[in-house]
Amino acid sequence: MIFSEKREKQLFYKNLIKIAFPIALQSLMLALVAASDALMLGRVAQEQMTAVSLATQIQFVQNMFLSSATAAGAILGAQYWGKGDKQTLEDIFNLMLLFCGTVSVLFFLACELFPGILMSIFAEDAGLISIGSSYLRIAGWSYLITGVSQCYLTIMKVTENVRAGAAISCMAVVLNILLNAVFIFGLVGNPPLGANGAAVATTIARVIELALCIVVSTGHDYIRPALSRMFVISTGLISDFFKLCLPLMGGGLCWGIGFTSYTAIMGHMGVDAAAANSVAAVVRDLVCCLCNGIGSAAGIIVGNELGAGRLEQGKKYGLRLKNLSFVIGILSTLIVLAVTPLVVNGVLLSDKAREYLIWMMVIMSFYMIGRCVNTVTINGVLDGGGDTIFDLYSLIVCMWMIAIPLALCGAFVFHWSPLAVYACTCLDEVGKIPWVMIRVNKFKWVKDLTR
Repeated sequence: MIFSEKREKQLFYKNLIKIAFPIALQSLMLALVAASDALMLGRVAQEQMTAVSLATQIQFVQNMFLSSATAAGAILGAQYWGKGDKQTLEDIFNLMLLFCGTVSVLFFLACELFPGILMSIFAEDAGLISIGSSYLRIAGWSYLITGVSQCYLTIMKVTENVRAGAAISCMAVVLNILLNAVFIFGLVGNPPLGANGAAVATTIARVIELALCIVVSTGHDYIRPALSRMFVISTGLISDFFKLCLPLMGGGLCWGIGFTSYTAIMGHMGVDAAAANSVAAVVRDLVCCLCNGIGSAAGIIVGNELGAGRLEQGKKYGLRLKNLSFVIGILSTLIVLAVTPLVVNGVLLSDKAREYLIWMMVIMSFYMIGRCVNTVTINGVLDGGGDTIFDLYSLIVCMWMIAIPLALCGAFVFHWSPLAVYACTCLDEVGKIPWVMIRVNKFKWVKDLTR
């Protein structure tokens, strides 16, 4: 019995690493694009870096819509893959494409027609608005493509083709970073384009990423959209999809708009505070890659077991992953503290912005524990069993009723220092931990969602 349990744990962790590592690498590579933008534009001018960081909040909001659809597809897809139903997986692919394609068109039109209005949400400095508006007119084309490629990558992730999806993303990211250098600095005889160069590089990389997704998916073992059934999908599946998607969308919008609000608040506290916050955000996204990978893998592993009818095994794996999330959180805290000296000296900032950045990194190190625990437990374990409504509840209370009001009052009523306001923006993740632990132990997430 002891040997059997030990062997079971070895197989579990082997499977976790097999799934989580490519996803974490994919997440890391995507975060490196933002990091390369910040580092390269930081070498051009602080205003260029800050404007692009603010402008990319538009894509951040778009991703909240896209991720709700792809997450719903991943939850259902993992369970139907565990059940062995490939035809339903094709229908899930179709649903994701219809939803994500519509969202991408809307955001593309907004960036092309109203970039100045969008930028004014995040900044009041005319120079930042001008630079960001020019960036959005070019980058908007990449937003048009992203929705489709994300659907392909999601299906690869849940059908044991996670390595192929990660490889495509990594190749696109490496290309993006190389093109960043070429277009931002004008390395091959072309004129240096600064912020606009970053937008051109991103757009080219997204086009190539989608092309690779389509080509690779022609392989024998890949799930492809069933174009002949694009508009012929069972009402039961549509109902299941939106029962998952709508709470995820609500939670995603609460989180995404809330995070965007944090950026807007810091953006109105001066150029130095906005610049320091921009750099801290890049570091946060890089360090979160590990917990993102574990969280995605948790949803797939738990979903596979529940979809196959092995409810007790899925429950056991969920509790094991919850405990692992605390280890990942502490490790992430140590990483943030360790890289702080390198980050502070790696970009060109004013003395005041550099001082802000040092303390923001310290504050963020404690925030990382909550972020990792909640990502793995909520977005992995709970979502894997279809318990998607809890995230919405927790965000409404912890973010919208506590963190955002405190940050707004601190910034515009009590006129606290930018560091105190930044600390308010980090309260929500830490505050959710006790509530999340109670929810996990109620086991409402232990459900088979397949028909």
